[in-house]
Amino acid sequence: MAEESGGGTTDASSEEIQTLRAPFEAWLASRWPEAKALEVLPLESPKSGFSAKTLFAPVRFRRDGNPVEARVVLRIENPEPAIYPVQAPGLDVEIAIQYRVMQGLDAAGGIPLAPLIGYETDPGVLGSPFFAMGHVAGDVATENPPYTQAGFFTESSPETRRAIIEDGLRVLADVHRVDWRAAGFTWLVPPGVTPGLETQLDLWESYGRRELRDRTHPVFEAGVHWLRANLPTGLENCFSWGDSRLGNMIFSGERCVCIMDFENASIAPAEVDLGWWLMFDRTQHEVVSAERLPGEPTRDEQREYYARCAGRDFGDTHYYEVFAAFRYAAIVVRVMNRWVDRGLLPPDQKLWLANPASQCLADLLGIEAPW
Repeated sequence: MAEESGGGTTDASSEEIQTLRAPFEAWLASRWPEAKALEVLPLESPKSGFSAKTLFAPVRFRRDGNPVEARVVLRIENPEPAIYPVQAPGLDVEIAIQYRVMQGLDAAGGIPLAPLIGYETDPGVLGSPFFAMGHVAGDVATENPPYTQAGFFTESSPETRRAIIEDGLRVLADVHRVDWRAAGFTWLVPPGVTPGLETQLDLWESYGRRELRDRTHPVFEAGVHWLRANLPTGLENCFSWGDSRLGNMIFSGERCVCIMDFENASIAPAEVDLGWWLMFDRTQHEVVSAERLPGEPTRDEQREYYARCAGRDFGDTHYYEVFAAFRYAAIVVRVMNRWVDRGLLPPDQKLWLANPASQCLADLLGIEAPW
């Protein structure tokens, strides 16, 4: 879950990061033989997400005798275990998942993506597997600070705000129209397993319990009970983006020109992604006490607009918003564990329990949070 592409950057001046320039320059030159006298300039570090390390690499070279300046995005796998639960055996390198997903979506056509440059499995090049892609310029709706309180979204006109959200929903519907079998996404399904909502619920409950490490999380437990008791059936599967939200889209004006971050992809009903989108809308408004800005469509209006784009009615999506908040709360536990393991938080911290994701889940369940 990242906000980096299209966001602000800071100079990554640490010696450790800058030592990657020379080997990356050699690797990139081997992938771009038409780029003569290629030079990678000092690397830049954007705001980090929860998963892979992201670096921006300004480059200059000559093509057909003409000088060219460009920007390359470098995604490097973190050494710790994956943030998200593993969908199928062997899918534990998150940047590999991202790259394969982008290849599949690119081949399917019609989805705005960054241009792919290449994927490297050899950790000897930069210390971990990585991939490179072209940089897509534009604006990103950040979550820290919330895009409802600062940034380009707040500075836009009411008409532009509505158009931005509607175009994001249109792109989400396009993603769900991709024929996941024809696009080769069967690798997201374990052998002998039937994909679907119940399979995802099983996976996320197991993941959450593992990350809790025998700690008690009353809101998580209430979520498991409610989700099991109200499990819908008979839903159609599609390719599920897994992190469908405004913050994972790059906009140029009112148009979404790129979507990103696919390490949580799966085969699941479209309602799962729609619920995630609507849940994040809630976290950027009610959970952070931000007023809905003029022009912003309500969640009901967003649901109805997505349904028009998808060509079918989705009815009540409350279940899928609860499922989204349940997954988000489990992810926060995983991230807090990582921060403790890195020495960034004390072992007795309570952020794994008391956080906006858990609060959102409690609110959706209609229960009082235990903090």
